[in-house]
Amino acid sequence: MRKVICSFPRQSDSRVFDGLYREGEIELQLVPQGNLAERLRAAGAGIGAFFCPTGVGTPLAEGKETREIDGRTYLVEYPIKGDVALIGAYIADRMGNLTYRKTARNFGPVMATAATTTIAEVRYVVKTGRIDPETVITPSIFVDRIVDISAATDKKSAS
Repeated sequence: MRKVICSFPRQSDSRVFDGLYREGEIELQLVPQGNLAERLRAAGAGIGAFFCPTGVGTPLAEGKETREIDGRTYLVEYPIKGDVALIGAYIADRMGNLTYRKTARNFGPVMATAATTTIAEVRYVVKTGRIDPETVITPSIFVDRIVDISAATDKKSAS
């Protein structure tokens, strides 16, 4: 990995990242969380760029193109396209249609559409047709691989 694009780069146990960043081995780009989600969504939707007021007048705007629209300054934000998305889902059918639980739905669906290859780690895999089409959040067209963690999770639950 050569670059991290994120909203919150620090955790109490992020010693490896801290060291690599301080040594100049890895680049960091900070992005407000809403902008991050929208940049990912834009990549999945094929949008070339969009305008956003978040970050105007802060260090996050340095070096970015601005535009004034109706008297308000906006930053030009470009999509973030990923090579690989590693996402967690709750249920998948054998074709790769996905449903999510709780916060997995926040970034999982947009990551799946924004990446060239999507690998979904899922709790349950069911036969194709067992998921009600109305509850599919990520269609199988965006999913390349499924990792079934039910056996590993069941072993942990039993102990």
